[in-house]
Amino acid sequence: MSRSIAYTSSPLLASPTPVWRSKLIVACIALAFAGLVGRAVYIQVIENEFFQKQGEVRFKRTLALPANRGRILDRNGVILASSIPVPSIWAIPEDVPRDPAGLKQLAKLLDMPLAELDKKLENEDKTFVWLKRQVDESVGREVAALGLKGIYQRKEYKRQYPEGEAAAHVVGFTNVEDMGQEGMELAFNKELGGRDGSRRVIKDRMGRVVEDVGEQIAPVDGRDLQLSIDSKVQFFTYQALKAAVLEHKAKAGSVVVLDVQTGEVLALANYPSYVPDKRQNLSGAQLRNRALTDTFEPGSTMKPFVIASALNKGMVTPQTPIQTAPGRMTIGSATITDSHVHGVLSVSEVIQKSSNIGTAKIALQMPAREMWEMYSSIGFGQKPALPFPGAVSGRLRPYKTWRPIEQATMSYGYGISVSLFQLAHAYTIFGREGDLAPATMFKMSAPAEGVSVIEARHAQAMRQMLHLVTGPGGTAPKAQTMGYSVGGKTGTAHKVEGRGYADKKYRGVFAGLAPVDAPRIVVAVMIDEPSNGKYFGGEVAAPVFSQTVQQTLKVLGIAPDMSVKPQIVTNPVEESF
Repeated sequence: MSRSIAYTSSPLLASPTPVWRSKLIVACIALAFAGLVGRAVYIQVIENEFFQKQGEVRFKRTLALPANRGRILDRNGVILASSIPVPSIWAIPEDVPRDPAGLKQLAKLLDMPLAELDKKLENEDKTFVWLKRQVDESVGREVAALGLKGIYQRKEYKRQYPEGEAAAHVVGFTNVEDMGQEGMELAFNKELGGRDGSRRVIKDRMGRVVEDVGEQIAPVDGRDLQLSIDSKVQFFTYQALKAAVLEHKAKAGSVVVLDVQTGEVLALANYPSYVPDKRQNLSGAQLRNRALTDTFEPGSTMKPFVIASALNKGMVTPQTPIQTAPGRMTIGSATITDSHVHGVLSVSEVIQKSSNIGTAKIALQMPAREMWEMYSSIGFGQKPALPFPGAVSGRLRPYKTWRPIEQATMSYGYGISVSLFQLAHAYTIFGREGDLAPATMFKMSAPAEGVSVIEARHAQAMRQMLHLVTGPGGTAPKAQTMGYSVGGKTGTAHKVEGRGYADKKYRGVFAGLAPVDAPRIVVAVMIDEPSNGKYFGGEVAAPVFSQTVQQTLKVLGIAPDMSVKPQIVTNPVEESF
């Protein structure tokens, strides 16, 4: 039986407590309280700014309110580029459960290997990582349906390009941050992009907005751009070019279509091309805007400018006879030739038959300075005044360095380099009664003012000569167009390779206008390195010109000026190079 203890009679409890002990305890409590007060003063008063910043870093966020990027439209209001809101998938890696089945489904929806998804979730930043940006709405819905913890979505703007590869080199594209990378998207990135707004908020650790703080700044949407491009003209021009490049097994090709009256670019097509919003396997060859970035020796397409200059100086008339026999001409130690022996040709026939000898003889009668001034006045050797990045100036050497053989070869397109756009722009002087108007990529409401280069009567005479080129006995009967009169000039040039010219590599070129008596458009075509047996400009480039002219004039509502089916000869005269 246990013994009971009377605690109240314990001698320890009966002994008196020293006064100093209670005072010590009270002092310790007071000291601790003073420390807490001091710490509170330090945090809330002395170092308030530091701790506020730390709190803001953890919970306050500035959310960007993205501006809607402006649209790019063709001359008729057809959309060439626009932005649509789409979901982007992100995650808080530390919150995502490592459920193999769920992650496998997520990886499949995001079209990425599971290993890549795992790598993203092992990101150093455990609070945020992008998994995939700008996915389709259907993908966003399926990801949400998985219900995976730590997986979230955010709305972003994605660029769409309805005209696809046909207008790719004109429009360009943007990156995932909606910044222009090529074409008009790059050239006018600031105007199209507008100005983003902002919103200050407090977020919880799950990334959810808890409260708005501060003033909200509204975004300013980008402005729309209306181009001079006609989407219909652009499409069928691209299709005709693509068919020609494939048919002739060529390396590439380009076409430029200009409105003679206004200087507007109606179409600018290149092949190979790319789909702007599907660039996974994009190569440099597809990306190049060859009509503006590639230069080449234009061959016989230069001859009309030399003849026009001679007419303007009163040196010759269209009927002036030129002796081209025996089809060879030696200048210093070099010899130039014609592809056929023609004998005596009128100046008009020099253009029709594309005689190197006839053109060189006329060129050598004028001072080198006058020939240089003609080339310079129509834009050769100068960068085109277009907003495209990468547009080149070509090569036109100072006339003081020219030797006679160089002046002769430059008269028929060797020793000078131009872009296809420069060539097309230069040909507008024949359609505008002798003046050169500035070219533009934007829709114009009135005809542009030009600068006179040659007299109107000489421009009219040149049109008739160019018309002969497309008729019987000319070098480009395949340029003829059903219902419309056309005129132009062929060019075939060896490609430069190393320090010389490649024997079997050519560029076939055709540049011309239509209708002849009242020109409305200029079309220039270049086929690079055709390798299927035909390489002359009249064979590979002229048919593309014909198709483009016919379709373009119909779209523009230009009435046919010919009621008889053109008679195309089967054995055209081969042009001299």
